[in-house]
Amino acid sequence: MENQVTIFNHPLIQHKLTYMRDEKTGSKLFRELVSEVSMLMCYEATRDLPLKEVEVKTPIKTTKSKVIAGRKLAFVPILRAGLGMLDAMLEMVPAAKVGHIGLYRDEKTHEPVEYYNKLPVDIAERDVFVLDPMLATGGSAVDAINIIKKSKPRSIKFLCIIAAPEGIKELTEAHPDVQVYCAAKDECLDKNCYIVPGLGDAGDRIFGTK
Repeated sequence: MENQVTIFNHPLIQHKLTYMRDEKTGSKLFRELVSEVSMLMCYEATRDLPLKEVEVKTPIKTTKSKVIAGRKLAFVPILRAGLGMLDAMLEMVPAAKVGHIGLYRDEKTHEPVEYYNKLPVDIAERDVFVLDPMLATGGSAVDAINIIKKSKPRSIKFLCIIAAPEGIKELTEAHPDVQVYCAAKDECLDKNCYIVPGLGDAGDRIFGTK
């Protein structure tokens, strides 16, 4: 499992994460921080994309340079909180296609319930990045990846900002072929399945609904 999970310790990410945790941080700043951290995480999570050499003419001379070697990407946010990470990812990779999976957590069972599913038609040709700021119980992440795997994409990575140990365990055991990236691994889940210390409900803080 250790090789399957990457926890980013970059100073910029950790600095921004501190302000995200602060209960005094309002929705506008919180959204900006989610976007900035997502962009930094995208930079690291795409580090293994293959490159190829092309010829380009600079103002000085013709030379060889490198571009991404034809790998097609797709970003799939888990609604609704995953939307907060999407724009930053698209700024880094504007040619990526976007899918959406709608899941909510049943308040009594804490199990994910699917209500929406729309993926790119050519997803089988793409490397998929699943986006969700919080990995709590892992149920939504496991469910979303189960749905995506039915379309047989080239590969799947999961990006979150904060993860609970319980969620990491659930996801990595259910999908040992999926690489997991997060900015912080927190202590545990509380009795209501919220991450401790966490940052509260990411969706509510992104959209100002609570």
